[in-house]
Amino acid sequence: MEKEKAQDYMNPKKEETIDDGEDILKENSEVEKKIENEEKSPDEKIAELQEKIVRQYAEMENQRRRYEKEKDDAYEYGGFSFAKETLNLIDNLERSKVTLENDENLKSSEGFEKIISHLDIIYKDMISILKKNNIHPIESVGKKLDPNLHQAMMEIEDENSENGIILQEIQKGFMLKDRLLRPSLVGVAKKIEKKEQNAPENTENKDEKK
Repeated sequence: MEKEKAQDYMNPKKEETIDDGEDILKENSEVEKKIENEEKSPDEKIAELQEKIVRQYAEMENQRRRYEKEKDDAYEYGGFSFAKETLNLIDNLERSKVTLENDENLKSSEGFEKIISHLDIIYKDMISILKKNNIHPIESVGKKLDPNLHQAMMEIEDENSENGIILQEIQKGFMLKDRLLRPSLVGVAKKIEKKEQNAPENTENKDEKK
């Protein structure tokens, strides 16, 4: 027993040595900080405080600018979601017009032309209202496909158009000022080589020569 006590006294537990080491390190770091502060001159302390003030002022200025930008965006684009939902009315109006024009029974009725003309008037009025609120339709047909404005839904083989030229507008796209409200859904040209018109004649001539 006496030997075990002597060994414990000679070899303290590891946990105790670790804790003591951490305490010594903390004390040393605090002492070093105190020495550093004591070694700094009043001018150096003033310069350090000034630097801290400048950094804090810069952070406050950045926060102010972010707030101003968020406020401006809320004012400029606050109706973004509402404007996007409004476009559904235009889509439904266009679909209704196409449905009526494809109905052969309605085409022969007396009031068909009046119905179509009234739908056209309503459509123009809606586009005019949107433009007054800085919502403008995107030009598509005949333009080169722009991934930022258009979304290609299909390719249309064409002999006279270059690849990527928009030949068909499936759904009209709109811009809210300089921000995309929704892209135009379009069909783009896929150029194919023109077939030789005189191909049958050439084959006949070859057969005659043989």
